[in-house]
Amino acid sequence: MPIKTSIKRASGWLYLNSPKGRSQLRGAGVILMLHRVLADDASAALPHRNELCVGPKAFEGLLRWLPRHFDCVSLMDLLKDHQGTRGSGRPKVALTFDDGWRDNALNAFPLLRKHHIPASIFLSTDFIGSRQRFWWESVGETLWGSHGEEPRRQLIERLRKLGRPLPAAYFMNDRPKARSHALAQYLQGLKSLNHQALQLLTDACPPESLAQAMDWQQVRELEDSGLVRFGPHGASHALLPYLDDRRLDEELQRSHAALNQGCQQPLPVYCYPNGDHDERVRARVAAHRYPYALSTRAGICQGYDDPLALPRIGVSQRNASRPSLLAWRISRGNRS
Repeated sequence: MPIKTSIKRASGWLYLNSPKGRSQLRGAGVILMLHRVLADDASAALPHRNELCVGPKAFEGLLRWLPRHFDCVSLMDLLKDHQGTRGSGRPKVALTFDDGWRDNALNAFPLLRKHHIPASIFLSTDFIGSRQRFWWESVGETLWGSHGEEPRRQLIERLRKLGRPLPAAYFMNDRPKARSHALAQYLQGLKSLNHQALQLLTDACPPESLAQAMDWQQVRELEDSGLVRFGPHGASHALLPYLDDRRLDEELQRSHAALNQGCQQPLPVYCYPNGDHDERVRARVAAHRYPYALSTRAGICQGYDDPLALPRIGVSQRNASRPSLLAWRISRGNRS
């Protein structure tokens, strides 16, 4: 294990177990940000999946670990307790999932139900109950070779013609972890492409045997459990600051209408796609009567936070399988 990782793990353990650390965390509110729970941990551990994915073993370990140090509460309970001032007593933690992946229903929910831990799932509503695909999953897995060599080769050529050739590190590494790391960095760079270009790349990828997102029946079943509530994560997952006023309002309205139709009690919380927001976006979200919104800024909830730009702590396979690393991230978020 690298020395740097060992130091972070030791620091995280001390933060949660020393009197000083417990004092700093007392009464805090921590919102955790997850995306996917895959069917196995080895798949989730590859670098191009690690940040957005956890495996079932790591996820269940996290669900066992959290109640030792936190009160696991719903997102709304956490937000109401921390509105205006920091609370007292044991710190609270709330789980959130972005996008609405099908595996949230298949893999995450049974474990949430087993451990009686609530969660909030933020849906990109155009994808729910449809065959629409998230570009980073389709492009990433095609380039990884999950759909075979010929689709991978064709997509590489298409990207080259688009002026986005893959880096030499992707081709020169035989070790899966190193090649996966190169792919992860490359996919981050593709985020700068416009929505239309990303959609064309997605359309060029092979179709999936199952829909990537859950359907509305699954949404209703999870909501009926009393453990899960749903909120909006955009309609098309477009990055809101890059939309003009008309398209921004249409995006907000469409996701709002879909949730009102598909859910009994949608959350009054907006979750920005990719965490991107600015003053104009926050004003429009407020105008659509959302008192809260979630960003991807790392931090814990403080009384002085802008309620329309609330921070979260990201959960990956790496820190879910080593919770002391997650504790280290929480400690850094407390200082910020």
